[in-house]
Amino acid sequence: MSAHLAEKVVAEAMVRRMGGSVSRLLMAKFCKPLERVLSAFVAALLLGACGAIPPEEEVGASVAAVVDGDTLLLDGLRVRLWGIDAPERDQTCRRDGRAYRCGQAATQALREWIGRRRLVCVEIEKDQYGRSVARCAVDGEDVGGWMVAQGHALDYRRHSAGAYAGEEASARTAARGTHAGTFEPAWEWRSARRNGHPEQAPPRPACAIKGNINAKGARYYHAPGMASYARTRINEAAGERWFCSEAEAVAAGWEAPPGGR
Repeated sequence: MSAHLAEKVVAEAMVRRMGGSVSRLLMAKFCKPLERVLSAFVAALLLGACGAIPPEEEVGASVAAVVDGDTLLLDGLRVRLWGIDAPERDQTCRRDGRAYRCGQAATQALREWIGRRRLVCVEIEKDQYGRSVARCAVDGEDVGGWMVAQGHALDYRRHSAGAYAGEEASARTAARGTHAGTFEPAWEWRSARRNGHPEQAPPRPACAIKGNINAKGARYYHAPGMASYARTRINEAAGERWFCSEAEAVAAGWEAPPGGR
């Protein structure tokens, strides 16, 4: 049994013994030290049994409003889920040859999964915008881990140190969520829109496929949802083109980029 699983089993057993009701003295002497010693996930399990505790590092609510695939609203407090990155609300991905709004799909999946169940969160840190970044659990299950395992988010290794790498690998192997098609990691999608480099808009919304010519002269088309779509820019003066369909691009001599489908 892994240390993480062992902690979880012990914590759940202790929660059952406490019966969901703990005196304020025990809260101070027992729950608070556990938050420092155990992982944030196990702490969330225990804090769920400790009732309404007011320390600054804990945030929780009986019902959470889902803002997007990795952001919640708890009693008016905006909380970013620690260690994961989900597609942005207006981001598109690609599956079965068609673009779809994967950001909206992730948001809806999280909203339906949480429903009206009680959510318990333990703050890990504050982000650069002052938002609470927390690890949350619903009925003892890690919310971030569930999102990654279902393919609706990625392990945000820059911040998680690979905490959800296993869940991501499982989702990729099973082709769940965004892994069923092609997509651009949310951090890359956002980067393409920062620093004065917003995504290039097509001249006509119905003709949004980019016909790019790279430095070696290879002609690749990039459809919405493909990995390099957001950062690819079209220079018509250099012979690059916009297409209304993939078939049109292929007929004109362009092909899908390697690994782009």
